Amino acid sequence: MTIPLPAGSVNPWAAVGMIAAIVLASTTGEVLTAAAMKSIGDLDEIRARAGMRGAIRAVITCPLFFAGVGFLALAFFSLLFALNHLDLSLVAPAAASLTLVTNAVAGKLFLHENVDRRRWTAAALVCVGVYLLAH
Repeated sequence: MTIPLPAGSVNPWAAVGMIAAIVLASTTGEVLTAAAMKSIGDLDEIRARAGMRGAIRAVITCPLFFAGVGFLALAFFSLLFALNHLDLSLVAPAAASLTLVTNAVAGKLFLHENVDRRRWTAAALVCVGVYLLAH
């Protein structure tokens, strides 16, 4: 697999590592944030019962929420680092597409979500698209 890189730039394995860091940090952050929101419960019900301050308090007192936000920040800074070394036309589509795939897998494994055949098909097609993008 060859990855198009700027002239005289990063080796392909470093590019794969940068994109993998973005994808893993983003997926971890999104799974932790989703788990936090599921553990908190319906924010509309909390707001109706305890007001807006109660809803905010429910979110900011959840450690999973801050862990998720931390990983999402790490994903953002990993993206900035990758964009400093690689072409946007490679990094953005590859990271976004592969994150879609890893989110489907993580949602099924960790959050026990129902990922139907249509989503698995879409994930497979995304993988094909990333492969074509890299060649």
